[in-house]
Amino acid sequence: MGIKEETFYEGGPHIGDLIINILLGFTVICLPLTVGAVVRALWLRYRITNRRISITGGWMGRDRTDIVYAEIVKVAKIARGIGLWGDIVVTLKDKSRLEIRAVPRHREIYEYIAEKAAAKTGKSLESIKV
Repeated sequence: MGIKEETFYEGGPHIGDLIINILLGFTVICLPLTVGAVVRALWLRYRITNRRISITGGWMGRDRTDIVYAEIVKVAKIARGIGLWGDIVVTLKDKSRLEIRAVPRHREIYEYIAEKAAAKTGKSLESIKV
């Protein structure tokens, strides 16, 4: 019997990302950013557990990506929206990158992902964080 999967965070992008991009949409130049924010708000969902990171997104929420912590080599965070939300970039062993956009509680989630990845890979926490 394996370890029970416990959810640390489950939800969508921060509402502030949608609000700011809708306001920017009134300037026609930023309209593509607004469309992207609306699509993210409607169909993008994150689930971060003690075993994996799952992202459901794409058109109508049809795409799903699952990543186990043992595949992670680096984690970086970028604050957005005056620090209320942020983006997290996860680099995998095969050099591919997964971008987790407009995450609420991004500092706390970044720390959690880095700790789990360090524990699973046997690397130090400092070598995982960027």
